[in-house]
Amino acid sequence: MTALLGGLLIICLHLLGALSGLMALMSSRTSQGAIAWIICLITFPYLAIPAYWFLGRPRFYGYVSAREQRDTSLRRVLDQFRTLVEPAFARPEDARLRAVERLAMLPMTRDNHCQLLINGHDTFDSLFQGIEQAEDYVLIQFFIVRNDALGQALKRRLIECAERGVQVFFLYDEIGSHGMPDRYFDELRAAGIAVHPFGSSKGWRHRFQVNFRNHRKIMVTDGRQGWVGGLNVGVEYRGESKKHGHWRDTHLKLVGPAVLGLQESFWEDWHWATGDILSLAWHPRRAPGAARQHVVIVPSGPSDPLETASLLIQHAINQANERFWVTSPYFVPDQGVQDSLKLAALRGVDVRVMIPERPDHLLVFLSAFSFLGDMIRAGVKIYRYQPGFLHQKTFLIDGHASAVGTVNLDNRSFRLNFEVTAYVADREFAAQVAQMLEEDFANCRQVTLEEINKRPLWHKLAARAAYLASPIQ
Repeated sequence: MTALLGGLLIICLHLLGALSGLMALMSSRTSQGAIAWIICLITFPYLAIPAYWFLGRPRFYGYVSAREQRDTSLRRVLDQFRTLVEPAFARPEDARLRAVERLAMLPMTRDNHCQLLINGHDTFDSLFQGIEQAEDYVLIQFFIVRNDALGQALKRRLIECAERGVQVFFLYDEIGSHGMPDRYFDELRAAGIAVHPFGSSKGWRHRFQVNFRNHRKIMVTDGRQGWVGGLNVGVEYRGESKKHGHWRDTHLKLVGPAVLGLQESFWEDWHWATGDILSLAWHPRRAPGAARQHVVIVPSGPSDPLETASLLIQHAINQANERFWVTSPYFVPDQGVQDSLKLAALRGVDVRVMIPERPDHLLVFLSAFSFLGDMIRAGVKIYRYQPGFLHQKTFLIDGHASAVGTVNLDNRSFRLNFEVTAYVADREFAAQVAQMLEEDFANCRQVTLEEINKRPLWHKLAARAAYLASPIQ
């Protein structure tokens, strides 16, 4: 009897593995991911079935995306605020910029001013100053918040801000900030601050969606100033960690009507996390002085109908006629991005990719070695940053456009994470980004084809094996 039950259980598991394989075939976003899951589910269903149901979901089902559900209460609120910003809509004639707008599902606006914030001290000085100057509300969101000296400094300023009568709404990713003690957030709540985790597995229906993350880093004060970029809240992001040492990162301060895009992104995430619709008194203002920069905020994530982040990068590469420079701490792009980089180099574009010298995630670090040789042969220049860990996420297109945001060039950012990018179509700002990156390249070494080919066999095998797992890294 026991043997019969065991046999039936084995048959059921293999049938469930086959059924899950069919689901992977129909829903996986890449052929590489589909093949990997199907082989594992049929061959090793005992281990692969739970892994697939927790890690293999291709979309964030259940996320109430106001950009898709036009008749929701949240959509009606956001449309009211878009009406206020309409006089600042850029309405670009350039088809390249219209494509970015359509990917973003947000308008490009003029009359903005962007300020580069290089590394942690400049970034957090600016963030803290923004909190201290806030009059009506602060929206703040990070992937990682640590209970260290920087986290404590942030908490103190937010509490002081709330004590002045400013509304504060604080959103954090529950997995990215998993080590935080409850008392940290309890102290914020006791001061009247609305605090909530962003959890992808909310509710029984969505209990298996644990592989998604909200990787956005956003702050907005009074709807007039916004911040976005690569830095989280932790002393390592200011270069004060013995383990990581020097930390190279970039953030962006934005003033003007484009702040609407950051605010909408936060609104949607807050609505998913809490079920509430924020009621904010907001009146957009153009940036002071002669600021005329054109900016569009591009949110992206696993609830999008298209693969927004990957398409944005491919579109940016395809625009380049002279140079395309990009930085990313994790470099395992999908085939479309790899091909776009190689084709740009083949047509004579100065294509440079800046990545870290020191690994942060071993599998991702190893995966890159499986295709770097082909990149270099096509003319793509690969640079490794030397002084410390490189974490910035930026790109530069010729001398006319650039971007700062949270997107890494890997499968997780392209398909599993909620991300956000500020795309700036302005030559003056692009020149500032170019100068910043030139200084960074001066602190890099260029990777040669010889060093890729001279790796020992065990390293080549490890790189290929790591690359096979890239769809779930």
